[in-house]
Amino acid sequence: MNAIRSLWRPLLIAAVISLIGAATVALAQPEDFPTLVKRLQQDKPRFAKRQQDLLAQRYDLADRPAPGVTMARGKPVQDGVRVRLPAGTSWDKLAAMSPPEIKSGNLWPAGFLPLPHPHHEAGGMIFPKPLIDETKRQTGRDLTRFDLDFDLPQHLLPEFPAPVFLTTRPDLGDVSRGQLVTLDNFETLFKDAFNPKQLEGLRLLLTPFPQAQFNATEDRRALRSHMGVACFDCHANGHSNAATHTVGDIRPNELRHRIGTPSLRGVNIQRLFGSQRALKSVEDFTEFEQRAAYFDGDPAAAARKGVNVLERGSQVHVMGEFQNLLDFPPAPKLDVLGRLDPAKASASELRGERVFSGKGQCASCHAPPYYTDNLMHNLRTERFFNETTVNGRRALADGPIKTFPLRGIKDSPPYLHDDRLMTLDDTVEFFNLVLGVKLNEQEKKDLVAFLRTL
Repeated sequence: MNAIRSLWRPLLIAAVISLIGAATVALAQPEDFPTLVKRLQQDKPRFAKRQQDLLAQRYDLADRPAPGVTMARGKPVQDGVRVRLPAGTSWDKLAAMSPPEIKSGNLWPAGFLPLPHPHHEAGGMIFPKPLIDETKRQTGRDLTRFDLDFDLPQHLLPEFPAPVFLTTRPDLGDVSRGQLVTLDNFETLFKDAFNPKQLEGLRLLLTPFPQAQFNATEDRRALRSHMGVACFDCHANGHSNAATHTVGDIRPNELRHRIGTPSLRGVNIQRLFGSQRALKSVEDFTEFEQRAAYFDGDPAAAARKGVNVLERGSQVHVMGEFQNLLDFPPAPKLDVLGRLDPAKASASELRGERVFSGKGQCASCHAPPYYTDNLMHNLRTERFFNETTVNGRRALADGPIKTFPLRGIKDSPPYLHDDRLMTLDDTVEFFNLVLGVKLNEQEKKDLVAFLRTL
């Protein structure tokens, strides 16, 4: 009997080890692409509803344009405060309270908390439908994600396609001629305005390169193997179409900021770039985007998915040169120093300028003529609310954020670094609380009127 046991025990142990090994291999096997697509498509409606419910809870998203106020190519600018107030309070009551009082009463408006990505746990680049449709029509390249769609309504976004203004040829006005600039049409549109080096910079900005969600691996979010994403897919026509992403330089994932795509207009006068503003030139930022931001700050994933390493002298340089040609839209009511011309401005706009430079303290950071100080400031909004997690995004301290230029600001909704503010009216109410300046109703209206002249 002992002899028999000595024979079957090793066999039994070997069999158990074999089964454990097989199970481990099975568990380690990643799901294949069809299974991934099916699973994420099944999840898509649930996460879309979660985000739309949040937006409806936080904001009034109605299409309510401001009378007679348009963006540079004619799209109406949306009017009014859209952030919903907590029950039983008002903007005046909140402005009269201290930050600890607002925090202890849980009265900080939910729309002033960080805005989550459309699916914050998944993250990644996501594009508005007009950009997807026009890119596909012109080039055949499909920027649709099978797992989620963009979340904000079109009337609250920048006009599309946006006009293109040049620092070198202001006499030409909109050189895009109302078209989305792509690889299909850029030479026809710009061959008479740019030298060959500038044209090459534009070509590279329009060229798709592999990115975390759009690439040729099976770890992607496009149905077909993909050429990738171009710089001007987010910065359409050198401006912004409000495409969003989550920053690659913050962990854990729930603390990553949703990115509000900034306009490239006026980058020639800016000195800070990147989500944490640690990059000091547009060339540094262009190189960083390809090497890191396109792949969520993951070098191993970048290498596997096909990172495009740009050559600094012949590629990054010419891309930067083109970006530095992009100008702000015309502001006919401003004089050469960037201040209102009394002969052209209304009484409300002139009063708003005085609020901006005085009681509102806006000019402390947004100094004319370009209305920026090229610095970073920590607004310390965490003074007003208790830590909370909503739709995968943990609301904590934002830290320092860049002072964006306000020239052309009415053309660049939504506002703040993560798109949490839908209108300029929302922005005025936000800073009225954050800065504690206690503007009255007329002062707030006048301030919005002034911002629309920039």
